[in-house]
Amino acid sequence: MPVVVPVKFAFASRDLWFDPQDLDILEADHAICSTERGTEIGLVTADPFEVPEEELRSPLKPVLRVATEEDLDRADELARRGESAMVEFRALVKSNELDMKPVGVEYLFGGEKAVFYFAAEERVDFRQLVKDLSSTLHTRVDMRQIGVRDETRLVGGYAHCGQELCCTRFGGQFEPVSIRMAKEQDLPLNSAKISGVCGRLMCCLRYEFEAYKDFKSRAPKKKALIDTPLGKAKIQEYDTPREQLVLRLESGKVFRVNLSDMTCSDACKKKAEEQKCACRPDCVTRDVLEKIESPDIALALMELDRGNGIDVGDGLSNDDRLVVSGPTPRSRKRQGAADKASRSQRSQKSEAEGSQAGTGRRRRKRASGGAAPAQEETPQATPQGKSRRRRRHLSGEEREEAFRNAALREEAREKAARNDDAAEGTEGRSRRRRRHVQAPQGASQKPEVPSVASQVAEGDVKVSRRRPGDGGGAKRSQQAALRDEASADQPQKKRRRRRSRKPKQGGEGGQSAQGQSSGSDRAPQPPARA
Repeated sequence: MPVVVPVKFAFASRDLWFDPQDLDILEADHAICSTERGTEIGLVTADPFEVPEEELRSPLKPVLRVATEEDLDRADELARRGESAMVEFRALVKSNELDMKPVGVEYLFGGEKAVFYFAAEERVDFRQLVKDLSSTLHTRVDMRQIGVRDETRLVGGYAHCGQELCCTRFGGQFEPVSIRMAKEQDLPLNSAKISGVCGRLMCCLRYEFEAYKDFKSRAPKKKALIDTPLGKAKIQEYDTPREQLVLRLESGKVFRVNLSDMTCSDACKKKAEEQKCACRPDCVTRDVLEKIESPDIALALMELDRGNGIDVGDGLSNDDRLVVSGPTPRSRKRQGAADKASRSQRSQKSEAEGSQAGTGRRRRKRASGGAAPAQEETPQATPQGKSRRRRRHLSGEEREEAFRNAALREEAREKAARNDDAAEGTEGRSRRRRRHVQAPQGASQKPEVPSVASQVAEGDVKVSRRRPGDGGGAKRSQQAALRDEASADQPQKKRRRRRSRKPKQGGEGGQSAQGQSSGSDRAPQPPARA
């Protein structure tokens, strides 16, 4: 079988196999190899080993020699030339206004050419850029477009976990990563948390995908019920790296159990044989629970033994129990639903009886022709010692039924009122008068206070106009009070009506008559000029 030696190059994504040609070459040595691009220097990542011929897709290229000190010095000089050429590369890309991102420059060890790596989303016309680079650097130029993953691998950096990027640290060929791998590992489907520096899904999602897939194929599904000596337990979550399951009992106690410690019941085995599938464990034995270092589980097992009449050695009997398990949440929920249904039935029945009784009493009162005594209409006081009924929220059906009952009662009242009006012979009254019921004795009544108009008419209250400077009418000076009394004793003067000086447009007769009638009131007018 052929012997190969793997060599890693700086700008290559994976190791390449070469023919060592009986050279004394070992891991961590630098080797000068002949490649399709020319002569290059690389790092040997493993000792030479044999491989079958079927794995070789093409003839092997030879390893020329093991790198010497002079070869390593020349490699350092080529690396410095690549860094200086990167400055020119960026400047020319900016001057030509090309939509590309320069990533790196590599000078081959043999000096055949310089390879310029760039990243771009679309194809770029870089013919003019190649001419400018060739004339500036005086070497043969080769342009290579790479993706964002290769760009991140060449640049390097640190991931969210604080470690070096996997693509830079481990290398290798990039394999596709899908969102299904994140779902299988129960990771949050948040792009910011499951994406790497390159903006794509993290490469490490593929590393543990097979382990999660294998564990879920052997473990029972989530929310499944597991039989235990303490009752039914539900699977809450998985701990895949440790291959453990988190279970929760009906009493609320939570514990962890290894998947390898769980067993399958006979019914589960029979079902698996019928469906021709793998049997998933569905039981946890007492031995497994006793291994768990949990005081809650140990106390629950002790209470179980004491309930079964087994002496647990603590000197206590069944009457000395300190922890009494109450009803489970499921039984409480069922009891609450049953109580709610019974309350709704009682409320509907009481409403129906109340509506029938109220309508009958109203009709008997109207038929008697007189007002009923006030004592019958006043509600009876609630006897002491009995608690009031709690208010509860009605459902949609109960609310609609209550509305219908109220509408029926209102219709019955209106019908009874119309019958009473027809019997009394009242005509022309379409509206129903409101009947005032005499208040019972001892009830609080509104005090009889005369109105403001009656108080003003009788002189008990005097209405005065507010004057400027009287303090808003709250406090008045003594002079103002005397002035009001004096003005009240004197007879009120009759105000003269002011006549208009503008003559009426009624003709000469009207004007002369007006002048004669008002001659005594007006002053004599001067004679008009001729």
